[in-house]
Amino acid sequence: MKKYKDINLLDIQKNLGDIPKFINDAFDEAIENKASDFHIESLKDFILFRYRIDWDFFIRNKISHENYSAIITILKVMAGLKIDENKRPQDWKISYKSEKLNQDVDMRISIMPTIYGEKIVIRILSQDSSILTLEKMWFLEANNNKIKEVLKSRFWLILVAGPTWSGKSTTLFSLINEFNPLEFNISTLEDPIEYNVDFVNQTQIRPSVWFNFADWLRSLVRQDPDIIMVWEIRDTETATLAIEASLTGHLVLSTIHTNSASATIQRLINMWVEPFLISSALKMVISQRLVKWICPHCKAETQANPNLVSKAKEALQDLFDEEELANLKFYKWTWCEHCNNTWYKWRIWVHELLVLGDYLEESILTKKSSSHIHELAKENWMITIMQDAIIKAIMWKTTLEEVFKLV
Repeated sequence: MKKYKDINLLDIQKNLGDIPKFINDAFDEAIENKASDFHIESLKDFILFRYRIDWDFFIRNKISHENYSAIITILKVMAGLKIDENKRPQDWKISYKSEKLNQDVDMRISIMPTIYGEKIVIRILSQDSSILTLEKMWFLEANNNKIKEVLKSRFWLILVAGPTWSGKSTTLFSLINEFNPLEFNISTLEDPIEYNVDFVNQTQIRPSVWFNFADWLRSLVRQDPDIIMVWEIRDTETATLAIEASLTGHLVLSTIHTNSASATIQRLINMWVEPFLISSALKMVISQRLVKWICPHCKAETQANPNLVSKAKEALQDLFDEEELANLKFYKWTWCEHCNNTWYKWRIWVHELLVLGDYLEESILTKKSSSHIHELAKENWMITIMQDAIIKAIMWKTTLEEVFKLV
């Protein structure tokens, strides 16, 4: 694949031959290279195919407009969308069987009209949830132990916070996999269903049915669930219902779009959720980001940027003594075939884990600021997301440059 900057060096393909095979080959290449998204963009002079891999874009090819009608028709048929609708957005999913890779993959397809035609974005989702465990989510041992302690309870509300593309749903499924689904009634409300889990009751939310998450959740609590996973807390009604479900003897897991663990509490208050409900029901917030994982085959010790090292030491001064800080070592990338000469190889999680307790009750009830709650949590041994990321740089899993770029 070509890097994005090489777009002008690519010729426009006019003869694609067997178009279904062309589409399958593009899907297989995206899956094989672990792309998260596949973009097909209708531009003025050509149609651009590119993948998002580890957050960066890679060009696949450019094709002429004369081939696009057949491609978009085939994709709409695969997704069960309206072929003759090209003025409104459409989205649904494709279940794709890769013969080449012998792999079943779910894809979420979104089609949006643009000035030069319809643009298609396909999110690539793995169906296999068996690989998702807490041990594989890159939690530090201290945080991993805290999570397992909280999960011993059969009620509470647990939220996973972070921006789009931070792997929140993946973390939710790693929490679900801590339970034997044959011993519990586990039910999910998702949009889309990202992983298929044996013996878990998974429901795909369809906006066309005129039911929102709150409506589905209201019906789901009548299904005698033990554990409920709600794909996202989007509004006050869903947040309130999730909290009420946790207070009536259910373990409720969900995601929310916030930038830190402490900001999650502020977000719920801003959504007009009563503070006494938050302090009674919310037990844990996992805030996370994805950073690039340095290639293990070509990493090498380096003298990191002095300014970044100084910032790193300042961030870790509560966790390390002076001698440990003086002996910190960091690594850099080189080039090798294992990482396609891109320095990094996939991504890892960095986390901030806030376990709520009596020490926060007064601050929540009196609506203290998120910064105040953050400082209280640090005093109670919360490892901040910045500290977590720097520790992983010390563990040779990423670089300081990547840490301070994304966290």
